[in-house]
Amino acid sequence: MLNVIVTVLFFIQPMTYDEDLAITHDDEVIQHINRHQFVENELLDPFFNLEKIHQLVVQVEREVHEQAKNAKIEKNGNINQEKVGRQLHRERFIEGLFSYLYGSGGSKIEVPELTVHPKVDSELLANIRTQEIGSYVTYFNPKNKERSHNIRLAAEAIDSHVVFPGETFSFNEVVGKRTKEKGYKPAPVIVKGEVTEGIGGGICQISSTMYNAVDNAGVKILERYSHSKRVPYVPEGRDATVSWYGPDFTFKNVYNQPLLIRTNVINGQVSIKVYSSDVVDFESRKIPGATKKLPEEIELDSLD
Repeated sequence: MLNVIVTVLFFIQPMTYDEDLAITHDDEVIQHINRHQFVENELLDPFFNLEKIHQLVVQVEREVHEQAKNAKIEKNGNINQEKVGRQLHRERFIEGLFSYLYGSGGSKIEVPELTVHPKVDSELLANIRTQEIGSYVTYFNPKNKERSHNIRLAAEAIDSHVVFPGETFSFNEVVGKRTKEKGYKPAPVIVKGEVTEGIGGGICQISSTMYNAVDNAGVKILERYSHSKRVPYVPEGRDATVSWYGPDFTFKNVYNQPLLIRTNVINGQVSIKVYSSDVVDFESRKIPGATKKLPEEIELDSLD
């Protein structure tokens, strides 16, 4: 009896798609739809529900989207190649969709795509890592594991970032929101009697180090705020506090060549360097160096 049912279903199944639109991607069916699903009102046929159509477009868009990835310089100096991405060609897909909706019978659409090229490729990186035009080094206590972890995480987010001519760099935009979900840890410490850290504690050392590095490279500082009290890792007035819902650190590349930001965190030392091509015409600024003396820290079990 079961074999009979399976056999009947086998022959019936294809017939249920006679009036459908088969949406395919890489020659595989990712969705079947029927025009009657989108009719606003059977009495008003052929008027279609635009919200349902929009939802379908968004679903297909998510299905085929592949994020382009920039080339990046690894710690060993090798360049990790870029990756081309792809996205839905909305106009062509919607055109094919409406052709089916207002037609009759079944049809098939192979999802039309647009190639998305990465902003930074390996050739560009190779050309702009030739000349160092700015740098800065700060120091931290590597025994504070949580704070050290956050420093490394923020540094990795910035490493190999390219700022194009006339482009504005935003620390908050590039690093993103500092959350537990992204791997940031609570790093509460007392420095000279003041509780200064919370979730993502330590990232202001990265933003402050970067501020001094790019200032040394002679870029235009657009937005930079100091902490309410002096921090120990940079000279007075040379810090850059950042907060997702508060201050940001931004600067503009005023040169006619792209800038490459490289970061390195090792053995309690944060090093940030700024590179560009060998034809860049830059004017560096003299920046006071950071002290190597570490502050006394008292770790807390929790922060209220």
